[in-house]
Amino acid sequence: MAGSSGTSERPGDSAGDGTGAGGMPRWLPRAIVTALLLVGAFKLVSWAFLQLTGFLSTLLVSFVLSLAMEPAVTWMAARGMRRGLAAFLVFLVAAVLGLGFVAAIVTLLVDQVGQVAAQLPHLLDSLINWINSTFHADVSLDKLQQMVLNNAGSIEQYAQKAANNIWGVSSTLLGGVFQLFTIALFTFYFTADGPRMRRVLCSMLPPARQAEVLRAWELGIEKTGGYLYSRALLAVASAAAHFVLLWLLGIPYAGPLAIWVGVVSQFVPTIGTYLAGALPMLVGLTVDPVDAVWILVFVVAYQQVENYLLQPRITARTVEIHPAVAFGSVIAGAALLGAVGALIAIPVTATLQGFISTYIRRYELVEPPTDRLRDPVRRRRRGGTEDEQHVSDGDSGDDSN
Repeated sequence: MAGSSGTSERPGDSAGDGTGAGGMPRWLPRAIVTALLLVGAFKLVSWAFLQLTGFLSTLLVSFVLSLAMEPAVTWMAARGMRRGLAAFLVFLVAAVLGLGFVAAIVTLLVDQVGQVAAQLPHLLDSLINWINSTFHADVSLDKLQQMVLNNAGSIEQYAQKAANNIWGVSSTLLGGVFQLFTIALFTFYFTADGPRMRRVLCSMLPPARQAEVLRAWELGIEKTGGYLYSRALLAVASAAAHFVLLWLLGIPYAGPLAIWVGVVSQFVPTIGTYLAGALPMLVGLTVDPVDAVWILVFVVAYQQVENYLLQPRITARTVEIHPAVAFGSVIAGAALLGAVGALIAIPVTATLQGFISTYIRRYELVEPPTDRLRDPVRRRRRGGTEDEQHVSDGDSGDDSN
């Protein structure tokens, strides 16, 4: 036919619009495959992160501990000692102190359990007499023994459950010991190879980023070391004060109990004070209930002295962090990483606060007019208002003429 072109379009073809047969864009299959690969990669990374959460927490704790030990190791290395040997000596001192603390507390607990077991018959007689006199009951030790024999099956089941729980607790303790050794190993490597780690990390960054990383690292060392050292000083002061009290009251194991109070009250966040004072009070109850009351009064009084006198002076130059911020950081750390997060929350927050503060520009506050009218004392201290300053300048000018 006239006017018809020599080419004819087949159904489904497009004039360069990127669609194939059936009208599907050619890029759509590739986009679907890419999206599926991205979703699969995200799932894989999420699964790996969840599986490695414990290991990453171990690395984080080890890194924070290495920052705390860095000043002592650097000080010893600057005086000619090899860095590896300096790190080993610091670890040795820390291990001896930790093992001594654990041994003292275990000895105390074993002795107290032995005393309770020896006094158990007397305690049972006292309890039965109190029940009979208070509730007008007729309870005797023979009846209690008969009840125990009648419920032997239930007691056996309870014993089996307790044995299973003991096995679970033993497994947990073994896992905790292995984790402690892992943390100690990584902490030693981080401390001994601190300068090499910094050089390797900074060699992968441009010069501007290197300065930021080094500044953050130095702030971390300063804040973490300052936090732990200030807490150690407060622990020594608390242990000494409580030892004097326990020694005067004649409480057995005054030394281990004082060390317990000093360490737990300073290094366990939020509830450390109450947990630390509970054990001396329980031991005091076995001696004389009045001694427990004196211990409670002293713990409360000393806590006030520490909060308002000792702690501000000791931590003023080390960890400048508001108490509300510290409390909130502990809660956030516990929610993220449990007990580990609560322990390292304050030094990490202090480091972040010090690093961020260097990039925040602060301005002088403008004093509202109402404050100037309401506070004449401050106005006189600052040299008067602007009008008074202007009049003063005018008078001085007249005098000069």
